[in-house]
Amino acid sequence: MSAQIQTPALEGLVAIVTGGASGIGAAIAARLHAEGARIAVLDRDTSGADAAFAAFTADVSDRASVDAAVAAVAEQFGRIDIVVNNAGVGAQGDVSANDDEEWARVLSINVTGIARVTSAALPWLKRSPSAAVCNTASIASTTGLPQRALYSASKGAVSALTRAMAADHLREGIRVNAVNPGTADTPWVGRLLDSADDPAAERAALEARQPHGRLVSPDEVAAAVAYLVSPAAGSTTGTFIEVDGGMAQLRLRPAGS
Repeated sequence: MSAQIQTPALEGLVAIVTGGASGIGAAIAARLHAEGARIAVLDRDTSGADAAFAAFTADVSDRASVDAAVAAVAEQFGRIDIVVNNAGVGAQGDVSANDDEEWARVLSINVTGIARVTSAALPWLKRSPSAAVCNTASIASTTGLPQRALYSASKGAVSALTRAMAADHLREGIRVNAVNPGTADTPWVGRLLDSADDPAAERAALEARQPHGRLVSPDEVAAAVAYLVSPAAGSTTGTFIEVDGGMAQLRLRPAGS
C-alpha cells in the first residue's frame, strides 16, 4: 500500500500577517508558509521580512496606507483568505504615566489598526471558502499586570473586538479568534530588559512569573495561530488560545513547597 501524501493545511490560501517582518509576526508568517499559505507581510519596515514572502509597506494607524497595501495584496494574489492582525506596540506605566497623545497612539495601532486591516480585507474574506482572522491579544487582556495600564486596556479591547467581529461575520463564513501570549522572547521584551537596572534579574523575574519558568517562544505563538486559521478549526470562533505557560489559569505552589 502506498503512503498517502498529506496536503499542507493551508495549501493555496493567501495570508496577510501584519507586523510580519520581525518577532512574533515573523514566526507566524514562517509557520503559515510552512503550512502551505502564500504570505503577504504588512509592516512599517519590511527590511527584515523573509525574501520568500511578498512584503508591503503599511502603517496600521493610517487607513489610506492600509487600504493601499491590502489592495496591492489582492491585486498580486487575486484572493485573501487569512488575516493575522499581529502589529502592535507596547506601553509601560500606571494610568498616570502616559498622556492623551500616547493613549490615542497606542489604541490606534493596537485596536483600531485591527479594524482598519480587517475592514480593507473584508470583501475578499467574504469570497473565501476558508476565511479566518486571528488577532494577537495578550495575557494582559485577562490578567492584571503591574505597570501596564495602557497596554492592558488596548489588549482588553482586542479581546472584546475579537468576539464582536466573530458574531458579526460568522454567517458570512468568516471565523475570528485570538491568541493571548504571555511574556514572549521578542525584540520589544529584549529592549525592555536592556533598559532595566539589572537586565539579568529582570529576565529571571519575568521567567519566574510564568508557571513553566521561562519566556514564551514566538514559534509557540505561531503554532497556535496556525491552528486557529486552519480549516481544522472550522468550529472554533469567538475565542482565544492562551500561550502563556499557564500564567492566566494556574496557581502553583512555590517549587519545593
